[in-house]
Amino acid sequence: MNSRQRRGVILLLLSVLCTLGAFAGVLVVIGDVNSKVGAEVVAYRAKGDIAPYSPLAAGQFEEVTIPRRWLSQTAVTDLGALDNKIALTTLKKGSLLQADMFVDRPQLQPGEQEIAIMIDAATGVAGKITSGAKVNIIATFKGAKDTDPARSVIIVANARVLGVGKLTALEKNADRTGPAEAVPITFALNTKDTQRVAYAESFAEHVRLALVAPGTDSAPSPGDRTYTLDGDK
Repeated sequence: MNSRQRRGVILLLLSVLCTLGAFAGVLVVIGDVNSKVGAEVVAYRAKGDIAPYSPLAAGQFEEVTIPRRWLSQTAVTDLGALDNKIALTTLKKGSLLQADMFVDRPQLQPGEQEIAIMIDAATGVAGKITSGAKVNIIATFKGAKDTDPARSVIIVANARVLGVGKLTALEKNADRTGPAEAVPITFALNTKDTQRVAYAESFAEHVRLALVAPGTDSAPSPGDRTYTLDGDK
């Protein structure tokens, strides 16, 4: 082996040693990062804003991977936890899903019945009434005679909303009156209140909902449940 060949072999050995050194350095860096970050786990974040008391579904969230050591103990790693749940508060787009962000969907209590009616989307819901909310159900009636005043009546106070359906287009009446769109609202009511709501839906001119402030349990006084224009004079 001449001197040129020996230099070539030495350079080749040096290249191999440098490569091995660089590889070992990479392994050291990776090991150091893994020791500091740890394994990654799957979590979920909201794809868009979610209103409070809205039913939750897997399609509202997207999967993300986060180092386990950076994930809070309340973070949700299984979307099966959303079964029969509603949002407890507003969930902003990009929010990491936490177990304290949702609660069980309201269910019927002993003595309650479930009833659903269509409510004018423009005047009765306005996107603010959601599952778990409480509302006053107000019906307006024409006078029994032409000389009798029209009146509005709070037929049910503090009605508990079980669910809010999807916006539905309605067929127009023969006289082309009535709302163009409505939303099915489901309530949990006792037997008497269920009958009141059914009666109002059948015979009232309009049925509207008034959202009750959270924490309000008192009902309007008997004198405030019925209103006529004559009563303001």
